[in-house]
Amino acid sequence: QVQLVESGGGLVQPGGSLRLSCTASGFTSDYYAIGWFRQAPGKELEGVSCIHSNDNNTDYVDSVKGRFTISRDNAKNTVYLQMNSLKPEDTAVYYCAMTIGNYACNYGMEYWGKGTLVTVSS
Repeated sequence: QVQLVESGGGLVQPGGSLRLSCTASGFTSDYYAIGWFRQAPGKELEGVSCIHSNDNNTDYVDSVKGRFTISRDNAKNTVYLQMNSLKPEDTAVYYCAMTIGNYACNYGMEYWGKGTLVTVSS
């Protein structure tokens, strides 16, 4: 059974940085995509970033471009989201999600973690 576990959330001041991790287990495919999503209080789920397992393709929502960087360590089955220059509007529960067998990164991804809370506040 595929499981995703997020970590790295917490409280940070505006302008600060955090690195989120998403560790996946229970799968054997080399062909998958992992995405980061977030849901702010009272708002809908939003796609943040996505990365493929076997190429250098990445994608970001406009609001985080230049501030967030997604990366992966295939040996550790872990995807990271480095978040710099954080703003109060980045406050949300961040989820990672995974699809296996294709590179489709969207709200219909098959497997989801439980989320980690990021709070940006002074």
